[in-house]
Amino acid sequence: MLKKLSFLFFVVIHLAVFSQTEEIKLVSWNIRDFGKTKNSEELDKIAEIVRDTDILAIQEVVAGYGGAQAVAKLADALNRKGSKWDYVISNPTNSSKYVTERYAFIWKTKHIKIKNRGRLVKELDLEVDREPFLLDFYLGKEKFTILNFHSRPYNKDPETEIKALSKFVLDSFSAPVLIVGDFNVNEKGVVFNTLKKGGYTAALSNKKTTLKKTCPNGKYVNHAIDNIFYSKVVNKIDSKVIDFIKTCNNLEAGRNLSDHLPVFLKFSIN
Repeated sequence: MLKKLSFLFFVVIHLAVFSQTEEIKLVSWNIRDFGKTKNSEELDKIAEIVRDTDILAIQEVVAGYGGAQAVAKLADALNRKGSKWDYVISNPTNSSKYVTERYAFIWKTKHIKIKNRGRLVKELDLEVDREPFLLDFYLGKEKFTILNFHSRPYNKDPETEIKALSKFVLDSFSAPVLIVGDFNVNEKGVVFNTLKKGGYTAALSNKKTTLKKTCPNGKYVNHAIDNIFYSKVVNKIDSKVIDFIKTCNNLEAGRNLSDHLPVFLKFSIN
């Protein structure tokens, strides 16, 4: 009897661990001017906010050397919090001087692997200001692709970029794919209908993600423009905006980290 109970206990524990490793926690964050402007204390605060995730996708990494340094320092800060992390940084986007940026991914290496260092999507070079950064991840034998994207500002026709991105994604990939980033358009916009008809779903619905400079009437969030779109075989478990501000008293210090809040998706692959 004791042996049977021991065996059942082992099976339950094994299944629990297996289930946990099949769930992936993803955070996408436009970290404003992510480079030399972030000191060690601010990098540690960022690391504390995202430490429980599995994959962090960053937009708005400074194109110069300071951006790459900041990503490396953030990965180092995360490594000091109990898990092993790795990172990749894109080349600078093929953009005009004041638009050029890099993207970055940082992830826990215990269960998630990569086989290459990703690439900027040159197929969209002529159609967008900043080409998305594409990287394939592996959880065991399961492969999933993440496209990291930062569109042009809301008053410079990001819709045209989103149309081009949607066509590229639907023409180029079979699921599972996730598109993360700052789209500068609310997910309810008609421009996303092509993606939605193609089987993609927004993780968040009308959740505000940008931070105001002031806090009128206790309201410090503004536009719902950061999101994660996922394809059919990606199973959403949970999603939210990570509000590290919480009260108006924290707004000024919070904006030193970024003028955007990070967005979160917990998912599994069907």
